[in-house]
Amino acid sequence: MRKIYLLDTNVILHDPRAIFSFEDNLVIIPMVVIEEVDDQKKRQDSVGRNARLFSRYLDGLRKKGKLSEGVELESSGLVRIESEYEKDFSEGLDVNKADNKILATALYLQRSQDYSVILVSKDINMRIKSDAIDIKAEDYETDAVNVDELYSGLLNLKVSPAKIDKFFKTKNLSLEELGLEEELHPNQYVNLEDEFGGSQSALCRYDMVRKSLVPLIFDKKEVWGISPRNREQKCAFELLLNDNIKLVTLVGKAGTGKTLLALAAGLQKVVEEKEYKKLIVTRPIVPMGNDLGYLPGDKDEKLAPWMKPIFDNMEFLVGGNDNDGGNPVADLKAMNLIEMEAITYIRGRSIPDQFIIVDEAQNLTPHELKTIITRAGENSKIILTGDPYQIDHPYLDSNSNGLTYVVERLKDKKLFGHMTLNKGERSKLAELAASCL
Repeated sequence: MRKIYLLDTNVILHDPRAIFSFEDNLVIIPMVVIEEVDDQKKRQDSVGRNARLFSRYLDGLRKKGKLSEGVELESSGLVRIESEYEKDFSEGLDVNKADNKILATALYLQRSQDYSVILVSKDINMRIKSDAIDIKAEDYETDAVNVDELYSGLLNLKVSPAKIDKFFKTKNLSLEELGLEEELHPNQYVNLEDEFGGSQSALCRYDMVRKSLVPLIFDKKEVWGISPRNREQKCAFELLLNDNIKLVTLVGKAGTGKTLLALAAGLQKVVEEKEYKKLIVTRPIVPMGNDLGYLPGDKDEKLAPWMKPIFDNMEFLVGGNDNDGGNPVADLKAMNLIEMEAITYIRGRSIPDQFIIVDEAQNLTPHELKTIITRAGENSKIILTGDPYQIDHPYLDSNSNGLTYVVERLKDKKLFGHMTLNKGERSKLAELAASCL
């Protein structure tokens, strides 16, 4: 039976192609949603871009028929713009508010149609209000991932001590010998543990060509003065230093070293090894708490408050002010080896031969991350870092953000590597807060 899906404005601004995601059902766009989308079209960020893109999609459909009557999609579904809404809206809500007018449209359709109406919204309060007036509501979850089952990048495997000894002697252990029926993911790491509870263990990586476990590639004790403090950090450095892996994601709570490891590897590759021409660091400008409003100055001055966590880590790695009163970070910027950039200015660029770090990537949508990753030119490497449980974006959560989406969609690709960092290394206090608060 055909269903009626009524879309909230935030769904369209999250994914401008949302109207094509409901198979052969009827998709309703309230007229007030068209007005709200129109109000956002001049913005110079991803929201503005999505608003303009959605308008172009509707304009293309308009040429195929009347949107007021419904235009058929390739999926055999229909898209229709609905201008009518329930005038007698005696639910204790002000119908002059845009959100309530969307609810009134859903109520009108429910009372005049033979089919049930489903409101699709990424706004939790909107879904609560919809349920209160007996309208079924759902989140838009076409790109949702169960974060509790997120691929970690490191498999702990209990084996006999004899197999661990064999690995150290032969530097090789096949999946058949381990009794693994399924293949591991490319660039996945395995920690072999003594099944009898002994202290013996071996950290190895999966070689998809030989279908076996082999030793780690890099045996560096330090990378730009930073030593890995646990297994996950050691595996993270393996991914960061391997130029054959073009996209790396590092996920972990605050204090696990995600950003610091990425910056250390970036400096090593750009300044020391000269494998890349420049280190680019960017992060979404999403405030935590009350926004500061518009900031004066040029681009670098405007970015300074948002990039302060990056500068803190960078100064820790290269030193703040040296004995001569200089600033090593400023010197690297002056030499055009480091660039701090806003996400907004990444779009439209082609970036070859760069080591690119996208910090706080959990605050980006899947579409935004796709846009950023497709900017990578020849011989560029992209690092995405973030914590899915610390999201400041109003319409993203731990399951629907772009970072977790990328991890799940690309875990089977040989150009991709992922590591989840679990242990906090910043300080005992930071670990206590991240774990218990």
